[in-house]
Amino acid sequence: MILLDGKKLSERIFVELKADVSAIKKKIRLGVIVVGKDPAIEKFVAQKKKAAEEIGIDVRVYPFDAAITTNELRKRIAELVHEPKNTGIIIQLPLPGHINKQYILNAIPPEKDVDALSARAIGSFIVGKSNIMPPVAGAIKSLLEEYHIAYKNKHVAILGAGNLVGRPVALWFLQEGVSLSIITQETDLPEQLLHKADIVISGIGKPHFVKGDMLKDNAVIIDAGTSESSGKLVGDVDPESVAEKASRLTPVPGGVGPVTVAMLLKNLVTLAKIKKR
Repeated sequence: MILLDGKKLSERIFVELKADVSAIKKKIRLGVIVVGKDPAIEKFVAQKKKAAEEIGIDVRVYPFDAAITTNELRKRIAELVHEPKNTGIIIQLPLPGHINKQYILNAIPPEKDVDALSARAIGSFIVGKSNIMPPVAGAIKSLLEEYHIAYKNKHVAILGAGNLVGRPVALWFLQEGVSLSIITQETDLPEQLLHKADIVISGIGKPHFVKGDMLKDNAVIIDAGTSESSGKLVGDVDPESVAEKASRLTPVPGGVGPVTVAMLLKNLVTLAKIKKR
């Protein structure tokens, strides 16, 4: 089994982005909206902040109390998106359960929507008019291309249909004309769909859920799900269990995650270039 090294790929992307940021001259700033306190979220935000600052991008974190209402949060976001210094804005997910998630995501205008999660941004992406890709979809595309993994003539199974992984990745594959199965909790006979898949992409956030006996021989496994188990960051895939079945696997950490951060910042730089025109 070959591990797909996302760290090496992301480092190369960061070198290119650093040159782009220097050429733009004007300061680029990413605004990160965080609602509530969660150690895992704080780690992700810290990783993004560190990567951004290393290539010359400023990051401003806007913390909000977990008890904030949907309407109040939407009002505050409206103020932040109109702040000229904020080149782009992201809403750090997940949000507390009482918050209307899509309503909040829709508060980010496309020209500042670095995650491409608002309804307008998704619509533009679906019809092929977006200048950016949702970061996880962009990361998976980059990894497949980097390791010369053909996907257009393969059957792909996606575990989960969430905002960050399942939905945007599915939309991208559909644009590419790929044969696709989306597996959720409501899917009948998910094992049969997994066994048919040449490429399996998981983004459900269940530690070591995917086992070797679920997979087709020589399947390519893209693990885009992360969660904490016994204080460690782990993926959806049990690497020991799939070692004898998979031909390729993205490790956690070090696989999809670093490339996703790189693609997020690439989106920010792209939006900054468009604004400069």
